[in-house]
Amino acid sequence: MGGSAVAVGLLAAGGVYGFKRWIEAVEAGAHAVVHGVPPGWATIVGVAVPAIGGLLVGWILARFVGPERHHGVAGIMESVALAGGRLRYRRMPVKALSAGLSIGAGASVGPEDPSVQIGSNLGSFFGQRLRLSDERTRSLVAAGAAAGIAAAFDAPIAGVFFAVEILLGEIAAGALGVVLLAAVCSSALTHVLVGEHPAFHVPAYALHGVAELPAYLLLGTLAGLVSGAYVTALYAAHDLYRVSRLPAWARPATAGLAVGLVALALPQIQGVGYGTLEGVLQGTGPAVGVLLALLVAKLVMTSLCIGAGFPGGVFAPALFLGAMLGGAVGAGVSHVVPGLGAEPAAFALVGMGAVLAGAVHAPLTAILLLFEMTRDYRIMVPAMLAVTVSVAVARRLRRESVYTLALARKGIRLERGRDVEVLEGIAVGEVMQTAVPTLPEGAPAQSALDAISRTRHLGLAVTDAQGDLVGIVAAQDLDRAATDGRLAGRTVGEVCTRDVLVAWPDETLGAALRRMSVRDVGRLPVVDRDAPRRIVGMLRRSDVVRAYDLALGRRAALRHRVQQVRLGATNEASVVEVEVEAGAPCDGRRVAEVAWPRDCVLASVRRGGRLLLPRGDT
Repeated sequence: MGGSAVAVGLLAAGGVYGFKRWIEAVEAGAHAVVHGVPPGWATIVGVAVPAIGGLLVGWILARFVGPERHHGVAGIMESVALAGGRLRYRRMPVKALSAGLSIGAGASVGPEDPSVQIGSNLGSFFGQRLRLSDERTRSLVAAGAAAGIAAAFDAPIAGVFFAVEILLGEIAAGALGVVLLAAVCSSALTHVLVGEHPAFHVPAYALHGVAELPAYLLLGTLAGLVSGAYVTALYAAHDLYRVSRLPAWARPATAGLAVGLVALALPQIQGVGYGTLEGVLQGTGPAVGVLLALLVAKLVMTSLCIGAGFPGGVFAPALFLGAMLGGAVGAGVSHVVPGLGAEPAAFALVGMGAVLAGAVHAPLTAILLLFEMTRDYRIMVPAMLAVTVSVAVARRLRRESVYTLALARKGIRLERGRDVEVLEGIAVGEVMQTAVPTLPEGAPAQSALDAISRTRHLGLAVTDAQGDLVGIVAAQDLDRAATDGRLAGRTVGEVCTRDVLVAWPDETLGAALRRMSVRDVGRLPVVDRDAPRRIVGMLRRSDVVRAYDLALGRRAALRHRVQQVRLGATNEASVVEVEVEAGAPCDGRRVAEVAWPRDCVLASVRRGGRLLLPRGDT
């Protein structure tokens, strides 16, 4: 593992170095084209360059990459959590090429996420080619991410915490050593290639007194609001393009055209924007009004570019937003309270970390990134305050980060790098009981007692003459009617509950379970979406419990090999996997015919590439 970590770190540094040079080459080419035309055409060409770049990027991605479940870091997180760190590394060269073309042409996206992808895909490549275990492959993927951040920012410590906070979710001794080694090697080679140059040239700042802390508290609050707006705008733009009739290859061109038009008034929003950002940090940035205009424009243009499909990151735009916000807040504080000694550039620096932390929900990464950029401890106290407040406000506005929201929208919720909402991956129709005993609404209420006793179901569906659902009759309904002396002579329709919660076959089991919890009911009739009264099944709590095993099995399938089901962590059960060979006593027999040990529960059956939720006749 040590040799693989060294190789991943060195290759990641070389890959990020080449990626940066490619961006510079594209930027130089675009600059030459704009300034090489007659003066009267420069404006038109300047607007057209991002659109043409978007057209090329859209064609490249459609031709050589194709659709992906998740882009960028979200895809890496999904792979680490569910697929043992297995990534489609063969696509990475094309994706890096298109990302550099996007940034160089002026799209409002960042280079750090592609840098993380370069390193992570290298880690996945080594893990898969060397046939390492899932855990070791995950460690190499995280090590590659740390190496990518180390090379992009010359910040190896921040890279390590990025890998731990965002990808792994926990600090394991074995994985941490691999991540540290890769980050160190990446940083060392980066120093050889470009020298010891920090990502930003930042003058020394200091906290002038405790009285300045309330201003940083205000900055943290505003940064949390901006972070929440940033995440919301990103996914709103994504949804807007998804429902549009534009083909996927043409979408980046429309966002590029919008960037070109806005850049006529605010050229700073094009590309990464590090030049403008560094000017603010040096105290030579624009006026407060322009800073706020850049804040809004960058937020909107980045959302459009990412939503349209431009490959690139949200990391660098978050830093840009934070610098603009911090610079404006610092200027306002120094104007209102001139004796406080507030430095707008210091507020810009802290704002960078605060917005970044609020967007990605990684406070340690943001704080350590600021420390490595400044090499000065004195800015840490206000940075820690602002970052903490920003993350708290951002979490209050939206539970998910800019990365995890993409996964949550697909039913994947991660905790400590693992998927904890496994039931979100199972549809109700897969586990519901299709043989549904029903009672006609005109039947005597006494017959419901007999049916419940016979079927041992505590609730039965009630239907009308056409077989459509009209209600549920539960044991509680009958007991309540008998207590009041109103059972004799009454019909099932008169005692049943008609205000019924229902489920649909295509919704997730997690959503149905939450609905059951609202009313504390033990069953939900499942109805057709197109015919809301036509009952197609019944979902009971026992089905949900058994489906949990199926969900765990699917997570194992996504990791490309069977692993032991981890039920012991939740219910203290001992889980054993047994391979049924030809000629075994249970070979070819139904589940109900096998003499299972006492207190044994058959959780799931893997048959070839299929995972089955077993029943008696399986």
